[in-house]
Amino acid sequence: MNKENPTLEHKFRGAIIAVSILIPVAVAILFSVKLKDFGIQVEPLSFLPPIYASINGVTALLLIMGVIAIKNGNRKVHKRMMTTAIACSLVFLIMYVAYHMTANSTVFGDVNHDGLLDTTEKTNAGSMRLVYLFILLTHIALSIAIIPLVLFTYVRALAERFDKHKKLAKITFPLWLYVAVTGVVVYLLISPYYAN
Repeated sequence: MNKENPTLEHKFRGAIIAVSILIPVAVAILFSVKLKDFGIQVEPLSFLPPIYASINGVTALLLIMGVIAIKNGNRKVHKRMMTTAIACSLVFLIMYVAYHMTANSTVFGDVNHDGLLDTTEKTNAGSMRLVYLFILLTHIALSIAIIPLVLFTYVRALAERFDKHKKLAKITFPLWLYVAVTGVVVYLLISPYYAN
């Protein structure tokens, strides 16, 4: 083992913490920014949600294939799957922000002509809305928490600290998989309510 590798995690600790704070803050800010407010007239990028939902699905598959690869002793394939999963997460993030900078947020449930939740209809939308909100809120919370977990897990592998990598990966993998899968579920639940 390279003597410098154990310090790799310490070397990147500050950057990982900064990125883990910066990404959610930047997304929250950009989520509220609409390009039209700055005089930039652009049509809503309504083609993006099914694409970035699919990217979440691909990420979930990559994570599963990566775990299978390492359980079969194939470290090279494992590294490739996990690196690609990180890249997919970055592409998802860019598309997600781009969509929300060009389109209004969609409300789950029946909406009236003013875009407000229609409570006059007696449907099961109310109970499904609670399920949707639970999935959405856990998805968002864990998508924030997963950032440092993924980065520290990855850096531990780069540093060849495989004992610590494996220990942290046992936490990171199920949470990341949950985020990826619920990203698809959130899309499937909200997609009937997207403005056409």
